[in-house]
Amino acid sequence: MNINIDGLDINYIDEGEGPVCLMLHGWGSSSDAYRGIINAIKHSYRCVALDFPGCGKSSLPDRPWTLDDYTSLIKKFCEELSLGNPIMFGHSHGGRVTLKMAADKILSPQKLVLLDSAGLIPKKSIKTRLRARSFKIIKGFCTLPGLKKPCAGLLDRARGYFGSADYNSAPPVMRQTLVNLVNTDIRDILGKIEASTLLIWGENDTATPLSDAKIIEKAIPDCGLCVIEGAGHWSFVENPSLAHAIIKSFLGVK
Repeated sequence: MNINIDGLDINYIDEGEGPVCLMLHGWGSSSDAYRGIINAIKHSYRCVALDFPGCGKSSLPDRPWTLDDYTSLIKKFCEELSLGNPIMFGHSHGGRVTLKMAADKILSPQKLVLLDSAGLIPKKSIKTRLRARSFKIIKGFCTLPGLKKPCAGLLDRARGYFGSADYNSAPPVMRQTLVNLVNTDIRDILGKIEASTLLIWGENDTATPLSDAKIIEKAIPDCGLCVIEGAGHWSFVENPSLAHAIIKSFLGVK
């Protein structure tokens, strides 16, 4: 299905009947990431999952986005589809958006399901800080007046060497969007979240480590953490039977 919001074509899934579950995917992923969860609960819930701009079948934004742009989009999306205040699911970046919306009362969901959620800026190792500084120096040199064109190849090689896989695989407008997002830390507002919150996390998640989950669990007043042993950043895909059982129990699905 497709809807146009502020000139952007937004692709989405809308299946099932009952109370609404709104599902937000992670960076570089799509609504298809939720296919297993949708199939597991759609007999009891209406499941709506969209592709963020620049992901899946949705169109690219015309400028780099901030976290506030994502929350504004989701609010308008919910209004257009009359979703009210749905139960919200968020994986990785989708979790970051979910946390921000719940904390700032942009929506007032009764329940949250966070799957290996982003939202906290991790402490950077010395190596990581040196790599970031090295890239900034090269970028600064390559963008000096008169050097931008002849140094374009050098800058591209530097991006390939110093940038993450997510950064390198993204088009330019999404690269800056990613930079904006990963430099946004929302830990200070987590205590404002009133929704009952379930955290499902991979024991071996290296993208959003388990230590982040423990910080989130402690900050949100009504929150519980379930750790999936041996799983990584896609814990709900790596062990779907366990993840689905946990989610069904939390939502009261038989």
